[in-house]
Amino acid sequence: MRYLPLTESDRREMLAKIGARSVDELFRDVPQSARLGAKVAGLPDHLGELEVERAFQAYAAKNVSPSAAPFFIGAGAYRHHVPSTVDYMIQRGEFLTSYTPYQPEITQGTLQYLFEFQTQIALLTAMEVANASMYDGSTGAAEAVLMANRITRREKALISGGLHPQYRRVIETTARWEGFHAVAHKPDVDGREELISAIDKETSCVVVQNPGFFGHVRDFSKLAEACHAAGALLIVVVTEVVSLGLIKPPGEIGADIVVCEGQSIGNGLGFGGPYVGLFATREKYVRQMPGRLCGETVDADGKRGFVLTLSTREQHIRREKATSNICTNAGLCALAFTVHLTLLGEAGFRRLAELNHAKAAQLADKLAAVPGVQLLNDSFFNEFTVRLPKLAAPVVEALAGRRILAGLPASRLIADDPSVANLLLLAATEMSTDHGMDALVAGLKEVL
Repeated sequence: MRYLPLTESDRREMLAKIGARSVDELFRDVPQSARLGAKVAGLPDHLGELEVERAFQAYAAKNVSPSAAPFFIGAGAYRHHVPSTVDYMIQRGEFLTSYTPYQPEITQGTLQYLFEFQTQIALLTAMEVANASMYDGSTGAAEAVLMANRITRREKALISGGLHPQYRRVIETTARWEGFHAVAHKPDVDGREELISAIDKETSCVVVQNPGFFGHVRDFSKLAEACHAAGALLIVVVTEVVSLGLIKPPGEIGADIVVCEGQSIGNGLGFGGPYVGLFATREKYVRQMPGRLCGETVDADGKRGFVLTLSTREQHIRREKATSNICTNAGLCALAFTVHLTLLGEAGFRRLAELNHAKAAQLADKLAAVPGVQLLNDSFFNEFTVRLPKLAAPVVEALAGRRILAGLPASRLIADDPSVANLLLLAATEMSTDHGMDALVAGLKEVL
């Protein structure tokens, strides 16, 4: 009875206490038209624990697991090795059960690891200040645009065609309800998109991604200069944070706000979550930064201590007047990130990035030799795009039937553009093996 603690007599007593005759009365405000008139077809009645385990094992068996098949899917979620130490640490009771650190006198441990996390993010991105994490990269990107609007007092965001389509849609959804304009460029398939000419006096910010959605690595230094000359901000999004081990960090190319998805470090794929958004900016903009910020101080005895600073809980409950309505953070995922990155160290992180790029280069060479397959990238980190001689989606499905997870058809995320129908995005990480690459190549030859 771990999750169903109430007996029938408990329920009767509770209903009597509030003056309800039945559980159904609790739902009387729900229109009859919105209620189910009968049981859901195919949904079984309650089962015993053993039966439930067997049922879900059968469901799970229908999936092709990344750990049991060659895996080349990326597009914002990457399969990396997570050391067992990470899971051990985050499952300690004092970490797993701790809640928000509002009372510094009893949450020094939580505040300290969040402070260390912020320090790591600032170093990785070459920015001056970072917050204690966001929900994920996509919502962090939308918050970055809102922040830029507040700073510039403008309401038009230019969105690069190299930005992840799901990130773009989150920004567009936010724009719809927050009342600003999100102007999205067409997909930047070749990595040569020109954005400077589109900047005008109404532009609040330009949102780019590096490496881009199609894998291209670019230097946005000139774009940053153009943004600043026009009074706009440059927001750089990074969906594969391991790339910061090799690529020039956003802070060094003039970014004003940096948003990353931190899943690659310490956090497994998890069928889409939970993930952890990384958010960093310039110190002069810190008071407009969303989320929480942990700071270092001293106590009454002069001992080093940590507190939430510049932002109080009350700030976030002011509805439309709040800096941000995200008033929490992905604490446990942030801790996993910090533990993993600490285990790697600077040299280990760089080596991990080098290994990722080498694996991707190896895979690109193998695929470029397949008749009919065209590599579109002249630069990439651990992900790139190929053009197939036929529609990519059926090819991926056919390979999945051979237990090969061959990447992501671009059409799955850009359904309204027929020009991307033959494009396939593939990612290789340190988890990719020679055997897996050879299986992909052989399977692709058969399917094509």
